[in-house]
Amino acid sequence: MVTDLAALAGKAVAVPLGAVARYRRGRAMHPRGAVFDAVLERHGAVPPFGVPWLDEARRDPVVVRLSRGAGLPAPLPDVLGLAFRLGDDSDPVDVLLSSTGRGPWSRLVPVPRVDAEGVYSSIMGFRSAAGSVRLAALPRTTGISSDPEPVRNAADDGAIDFTLAAAVGQEEWRPFARLRSTSARGPLDTALRFDAIRNAPPGLVADGPMARFREPAYATARAVGRLGR
Repeated sequence: MVTDLAALAGKAVAVPLGAVARYRRGRAMHPRGAVFDAVLERHGAVPPFGVPWLDEARRDPVVVRLSRGAGLPAPLPDVLGLAFRLGDDSDPVDVLLSSTGRGPWSRLVPVPRVDAEGVYSSIMGFRSAAGSVRLAALPRTTGISSDPEPVRNAADDGAIDFTLAAAVGQEEWRPFARLRSTSARGPLDTALRFDAIRNAPPGLVADGPMARFREPAYATARAVGRLGR
């Protein structure tokens, strides 16, 4: 029943979001953001999760977008989005995180912020061999505004730096990687779009009410071509 209600709610929300995207000729959500290059250094978790993508040691270039959900200008607080992609467009892995609290319950609640160095969580759970897993980015630096221009400048200086972590259920976060910027991209924003449902990391399957809620919005985004992050 919860799953059915989540899916119905997602379909209901997708309709006005699609209309807004068409009206704006752009993104309905997260319209303002900065795109930059970064490196993802995975070192594995202790103890391991039993999910190779979370446990293996590997270094990959990634492209990152840090954005403001409603597009409000700083210094107004906004729910922030941190998204990154591994691989190319033919076989991408997308991770999408939103500004939240850090605790077992607050990690499930979006939190508006002004600065870019808060905690980001997937909110949505992933089915895995370890159980229901959520992902997070935990800040290693402070003092960067979430407005796109300061984010781009900080990224170009290599100043955006996060510890990536995962948690099973309501357990503590277990660090498994580091995400740090290497350089800004030319345009302040790009046409890059992410899909956390279709392009989840290997061994992780988007699941639960939030996944059912999000799927209609992603379907609309694919149809309109301009909705999501």
